[in-house]
Amino acid sequence: TYGYKTGQISVTGPGKKAFDLPGGPINHHWTKNIILSKDGTRLYATVGSNSNVGENGMAAEAERASILVFPLTGGSTGKVFASGLRNPNGMDFEPTTGALWTAVNERDEIGPDLVPDYMTSVTKGAFYGWPYSYYGQTIDERVQPQRPDLVAKAIKPDYALGPHTASLGLTFYKADAFPEKYHGGVFVGQHGSWNRRPLNGYRVVFVPFANGKPTGPAEVFLGGFLNDKGQAQGRPVGVAVDQTGSLLVADDAGNSVWRVEAPAKPAP
Repeated sequence: TYGYKTGQISVTGPGKKAFDLPGGPINHHWTKNIILSKDGTRLYATVGSNSNVGENGMAAEAERASILVFPLTGGSTGKVFASGLRNPNGMDFEPTTGALWTAVNERDEIGPDLVPDYMTSVTKGAFYGWPYSYYGQTIDERVQPQRPDLVAKAIKPDYALGPHTASLGLTFYKADAFPEKYHGGVFVGQHGSWNRRPLNGYRVVFVPFANGKPTGPAEVFLGGFLNDKGQAQGRPVGVAVDQTGSLLVADDAGNSVWRVEAPAKPAP
């Protein structure tokens, strides 16, 4: 944590460690995403798995493939909020229901069309299948020994985002600068496939919402990251909405942050 007051241009002074997160020595999916609860009392953190399907042993997966929650008051330690999420990344709260949603990278090496990455609302104490099953209770026979007790509890995700899209960032549009069709919907940054032909992802997609649930197919909001030879010129990762209502997109291949501005409103 760093000391900060509203209006400061920069942060000064040394940082203080707030919490430990799962790390090495393997540390396969090492990136983490954090978000504060609306009341500011809890910090949620995503922690990806240490493997594709548990091949490094489940002991290496302690508190991984999970979303952890840490109390900011009371002094107690963090706990697993939800598990069985192979590589969760972006998180945000859906504006109508207040539910926590995340984007998840699913497993590899069972073909170009499996398994779909997804986004889902996240329920406290819920299990989403990894590594024993995918998209609910579809068993992955590569994982031995199996855990039928856990598979029986596995929750089917809310919304498929396509196989190997590497969907990472996720943010709901709570501003009003963009046209009304975007209000309350969600933007997802798709980093793009590395092991699929044809390539999939390499874009930012938008999914409309109503009454707290997706209402239609994902549409490409920002593309053009692949050239005519199929070479990546950029790979979207994180997405965020700035104070003007524009969308910020972090691109870790182009080493850029793109800003998509709202269209100018016509003069009265």
